[in-house]
Amino acid sequence: MISILDSYQTLVFDCDGVVLDSNKVKTQAFYQAALPYGEPAAQALVQYHVAHGGVSRYKKFAHFLDVLVPEHSNMSNGPDLNALLAAYATAVQEGLLQCQIAPGLAELRAATPNARWLIVSGGDQAELRTVFASRGIADWFDGGIFGSPDTKDEILARELVNGSITGSALFIGDSKYDYQASRKAGLDFVFLYFWSEVKDWQEWCQSENVSFVKNVSALLKFT
Repeated sequence: MISILDSYQTLVFDCDGVVLDSNKVKTQAFYQAALPYGEPAAQALVQYHVAHGGVSRYKKFAHFLDVLVPEHSNMSNGPDLNALLAAYATAVQEGLLQCQIAPGLAELRAATPNARWLIVSGGDQAELRTVFASRGIADWFDGGIFGSPDTKDEILARELVNGSITGSALFIGDSKYDYQASRKAGLDFVFLYFWSEVKDWQEWCQSENVSFVKNVSALLKFT
């Protein structure tokens, strides 16, 4: 169970589906980038993406080219990894600049003035920092904004050593990978279900005894 948020020295946030309503933005971007290989291949990538929430685009597109294209497409001269990443990044950045910021985020920042805030995301790190600065919320994350190509496991391990994550810490995520990464790093965890693409989240949270709330606004009751 999560504790009263005032008791945490560090709050670690996933981005997509937690801070930004961007899960659908990224799902559609994966589909559009993969479409030159045909509808079946693009749908297969979407299914893989949703099933592996929180994993970086680099790993997903590599899996797409190595495994899904041979299984689902006869094309041999479609876009390569760099071209897929570029197409995806263009679509995603536009969507991230327009999608909704989590209601209650500003109030939660004000209610936890002594906590260090970090972003630990599967999204591209440079892209995240640009988007957060453009949207005026970068300064809220005084512990840093981190993303791929490093994995969440790598980021959490590094920031624990660096001291950016100190004392009692809570990871706020919306994927099974977020939970797994938080457990590996020794952080408490709460699952936000409202924007999540985990379809069996209720059964999963019950089976794993995972704490859950609807969204960021719902976390305010713990302050």
